[in-house]
Amino acid sequence: MNHLVMKYSRPLTAVMLAIFAWVIYQRASRGWAEVTTLAVAALVVWLVGTPLLIMLWPRITVSGFRRAIVGRGLGDGPIPVNTLYAAPGTSSPAGAGDSILATGTQDLLYLGGWLDLGPGPLVLHVPDMTGRYYSVQFTDPSDGANFAYVGTRATGSGAGDFLLTAPGWAADVPGGTARISAPARAMLVIGRVLVHDDADLDAAHALAQQIQVEPLG
Repeated sequence: MNHLVMKYSRPLTAVMLAIFAWVIYQRASRGWAEVTTLAVAALVVWLVGTPLLIMLWPRITVSGFRRAIVGRGLGDGPIPVNTLYAAPGTSSPAGAGDSILATGTQDLLYLGGWLDLGPGPLVLHVPDMTGRYYSVQFTDPSDGANFAYVGTRATGSGAGDFLLTAPGWAADVPGGTARISAPARAMLVIGRVLVHDDADLDAAHALAQQIQVEPLG
């Protein structure tokens, strides 16, 4: 959704301004009293709508990602809930119609998925990245905030297991596993893995595919 808004921002703005100008012209032709009424209505809509949009926009955006990931995926079909998919190639402007994560970045592989902790906790496994940069971010759908990171800068580049738990979960955490407490039952997951050059693409993708989740046994 954000991608479409940014792509067509100028024509959308032009159309909205043209409609607004036409409405004002029609009102003015009936007398300035109607223009005053329109101005008051516009002010009320702005005062109420602006904070409402600011409050709801993160939820709308993350919900759009959820529908796109579960329904269309990152270019190779829908991604089932509680599954992470690693795109086989870097994003590019030419791929904007194929992937919701097409940002023009040439040195990153993206992975993504939508997780639901309702059935129980999930274990995120990451392989040994041998110093390669990678990052996995976890986003709360209620406010669009990233509540946790796993990656080179946050947890190091070594192999590891991370237990993702929903609010209220109080059982023991398995040994050797770090816990990530989610603020809600569901979450959006977006990951990035560095690609050094074209010759490194297959190696980077092989590592990205090993970043996976599975139910706690």
